[in-house]
Amino acid sequence: MSFFIRKSPAQLLPEGDCLRGRTYPIPKAPSKETVNFVTGNPMYGPWPVGMEQAMFGMGCFWCSENLFVKMDGVFSTQVGYAQGTTPNPTYEEVCSGNTNQVEVTRIVYDPKIVTYKDLLKVFGAATTLLSLWHRETIAAHSEYRSGIYYYNDDQKEEALKSREEYQAALASAGLQDKTIVTEIEPAGEFYYAEDYHQQYDAKPGSRQYCGLRPLGVEFPATS
Repeated sequence: MSFFIRKSPAQLLPEGDCLRGRTYPIPKAPSKETVNFVTGNPMYGPWPVGMEQAMFGMGCFWCSENLFVKMDGVFSTQVGYAQGTTPNPTYEEVCSGNTNQVEVTRIVYDPKIVTYKDLLKVFGAATTLLSLWHRETIAAHSEYRSGIYYYNDDQKEEALKSREEYQAALASAGLQDKTIVTEIEPAGEFYYAEDYHQQYDAKPGSRQYCGLRPLGVEFPATS
């Protein structure tokens, strides 16, 4: 499950201590004409009528994007930064820990083909980021914190329900001491990451990096 399980959330900086950022997109962001490497569809809206958006924080966005981009019903995906303070940050600024931003994957999807619940199950099946290395890494790097960032009340309801159900599943598996601290928040402004990060794992020559670590407790079938 990509719900993040540990003793306490990553520490964020006071807003006044964050980098100022910029009022314009970063120079290395994908151009407006860029298409998704996998789907061939646009990377920028407006999206076709009927499409919806979802956004998740799952650690490094290279591997998380690759889980969603090949799903039936997914129109486009983009990676970027959200839920922080510094506007239009660069990758280096986000990694410095001085922006409060999260590495996120945004999914544009057709709900007639793939539902938000389907996306939550992918989020859930991926990982808990539970190993000691990941606990220490995320504690030190707030950009890797786990989050479900909803765009409407229906998504909020589904996210809260899924967290509750997975917490119960952990208890049933004898993991009562593991508490989910995944953020569930309204989706903030999305800032595009640099073009070379987009669909990174799907491109030839990529390192095929994946930091996802499944816990081994399946998402409840009733969800």
